[in-house]
Amino acid sequence: MALHRHVSGPGGQAKLGMRPQSEFQLPAEVDEVPRLRLGPVGLPPGVAYQVVHDELLLDGNARLNLATFVTTWMDRQADALMAECTSKNVIDKDEYPQIAEIENRCVNILSGLWNASGDEEATGCSTTGSSEACMLGGLALKWSWRQRRIAAGSPADRPNLVMGTNVQVVWEKFCRYWDVEARLVPVGPATHLTAEAAVAHCDENTIGVVAILGSTFDGAYEPVLDIANALDALAAGGGPDVPIHVDAASGGFVAPFIDPDLLWDFRIPRVVSINASGHKYGLVYPGIGWVVWRDASRLPDELVFKVDYLGGEMPTFSLNFSRPGSQVAAQYYNFLRLGFDGYRRVMSACRENARWLAREIGNLGPFELVSEGDGIPAFAFRMHEGVPYTVYDVSEAVRTRGWLIPAYRLPPNLEDIAVLRIVVRDDMSRDLAEDLVEDLRRLIKRLERQPQVMADSPRTGFHH
Repeated sequence: MALHRHVSGPGGQAKLGMRPQSEFQLPAEVDEVPRLRLGPVGLPPGVAYQVVHDELLLDGNARLNLATFVTTWMDRQADALMAECTSKNVIDKDEYPQIAEIENRCVNILSGLWNASGDEEATGCSTTGSSEACMLGGLALKWSWRQRRIAAGSPADRPNLVMGTNVQVVWEKFCRYWDVEARLVPVGPATHLTAEAAVAHCDENTIGVVAILGSTFDGAYEPVLDIANALDALAAGGGPDVPIHVDAASGGFVAPFIDPDLLWDFRIPRVVSINASGHKYGLVYPGIGWVVWRDASRLPDELVFKVDYLGGEMPTFSLNFSRPGSQVAAQYYNFLRLGFDGYRRVMSACRENARWLAREIGNLGPFELVSEGDGIPAFAFRMHEGVPYTVYDVSEAVRTRGWLIPAYRLPPNLEDIAVLRIVVRDDMSRDLAEDLVEDLRRLIKRLERQPQVMADSPRTGFHH
């Protein structure tokens, strides 16, 4: 065990993480630390900190985690602001009215960014992430559909939701938890939902179509406008009038800044709600998400509760209740700190680095690009036919250098294709990307010399 030099702070107290040599004689140094039960006595705060701190050293380096879309770095001012707001309960709008005001400002900023009409106060809320936001969007679709069916005197007991098999698992959870038939549309040859396939699966019981702005499999945007046009034609021909929810978990903070001419948001009349993850390209630590509706009429009143809490009445629509205000404050900080131009520069740099990295990896020899970073700043690649090792070998090999690159199979109908995927975040510099390319070049040579490849099956991985 390495010695830690004793450094005293104010009042003679040891600074956090710097333990005096005398602590080597404390119980935690030589005795078993309780893991699955409470110990009979507690530990001094410095020792308890060191125990947890040392265990966390076994985690991977977040900066080298190319699997996750989630923000792994914020500046020190944001860190300080989040620490100041950790004790503030965002749901307690009476005691912390300014956090409530800041949340409302963020909703209005996003509503404008996604081109809502602006004729009224924006309708939306913060969530613990896009998963909760998707659940809320789905619930609004189901209740609106049920209201229309009951008003028309039609049965309302067999709702379904149309989406591609490439959706994030939260949509399957939504359907199972809230008794909605999940109409999972096979993808292929493209890796995303097409307009023709979406319309073919719609009927009078369809509560909505989910379009993905930034697939987690390869980073591609789904053709929201094409899907909307096809649904317009379906309705004009006497078919059902089906709304669209856009799951813009990643793309909602990318497309407005570097793809301004792409029509995917509230400029399309059939889009009724949008969700996004503030903790992805919104550049905030986890967990913060947002859901915004086109206008108040798209969120059924029955889903909004008026709650008397700690002295005041407040409207609430959420699956969670108490949570810290840190991420809401950090989101607003980013909006102030970066502005439109700042977000544009960050997203442009991410996409430029993603495209550069995709080209370099495509030129290494054994890899074939599946996507090139033209949607969200992420791309996927596979092995050329005949290469004597697999994507799983590559994923395991790069871990020896600290890189986390997930390997997995594409959605059903394309499951015979196994890929690696890299997400480029704002903390991936060109210099770091060059280091990755050099590491891959060296690891390829090592894999080509190995006598036997590993089994063609994935280790448990997270590709969201």
